[in-house]
Amino acid sequence: MDTMNNYEIQDRARDKAFAKVAMLQFDIEGLCKDVKNNNTGGITMEELELVLNGTRIEYKVWSFIAKLIETNDREGNK
Repeated sequence: MDTMNNYEIQDRARDKAFAKVAMLQFDIEGLCKDVKNNNTGGITMEELELVLNGTRIEYKVWSFIAKLIETNDREGNK
């Protein structure tokens, strides 16, 4: 059985959180373009705006998680 120490777990958690934040930034940019260009696909504009707002909330949550991990890393490495 593979085991990981706390540093390895924190390192992976940090990488995953920042990757998620980056992907959500791309999603928000794409959704903003879709709203601007009225490119709704198979949903209404109202639904597209709900998706955009939900993605913005997810971005804020994952940014907060990433910040907590970074803060924990800095405090743990003193």
